[in-house]
Amino acid sequence: MKKYIPVLKRTQLFSGVGEEEIGAMLNCLQAQLYTYKKGEYVLRQGEHLDKILVLVGGKLHIQRDDYWGNRSIISMVSVGEMFGEAYVAPESGTLTNDVLAIEDSAVIFFDVKRIITVCSAACRFHSMVVQNLFFAISEKNRRLIQKLGYMSKRTTREKLLAYLSEEAERHNRSEFSIPFNRQQLADFLSVDRSAMSNELCKMRDEGLITFEKNRFELL
Repeated sequence: MKKYIPVLKRTQLFSGVGEEEIGAMLNCLQAQLYTYKKGEYVLRQGEHLDKILVLVGGKLHIQRDDYWGNRSIISMVSVGEMFGEAYVAPESGTLTNDVLAIEDSAVIFFDVKRIITVCSAACRFHSMVVQNLFFAISEKNRRLIQKLGYMSKRTTREKLLAYLSEEAERHNRSEFSIPFNRQQLADFLSVDRSAMSNELCKMRDEGLITFEKNRFELL
């Protein structure tokens, strides 16, 4: 657990908290470390959750398969990101998505009640963590609204252009890499992979973009 303290220090949840203080708070927050092999499920649809999770190693996909096996990628979780907070309220119900390890991964589980309730020891930085939790949830809501913007587009081309435009702005350059392969990008945008690939080729032929694997340039 201690080797992940430098990673936790760089997370939004522990922003402004020193490594020594984080180490002291791990026991207070009843932190538990779990590791997962590539392809293993961290969480499954239908489970109850009363923890907030932080990825400290690897990469995860939050995804959902329908009755016929069609997959939609809701979001990707990178090192340092928090997830699971949407289901910890008493009335939240069970998980509606799966969380899958795309690489060998390490996840720390935190007791949400310990986070939102200042402990008897009155940790000096505990209130800062509560504030960071609020800001982190706000940021995740912003990202969901951003994805809804992609999904509201009517055509595959419009979805691609909206997503690639946002990525260019996020990287502050016209050339950038995306965190998805072709199938994952199709699942993320909820479009057919073949139709998406055809549209990408048309956009390239029309001089809108160039690409190689997951690297794109907007022209």
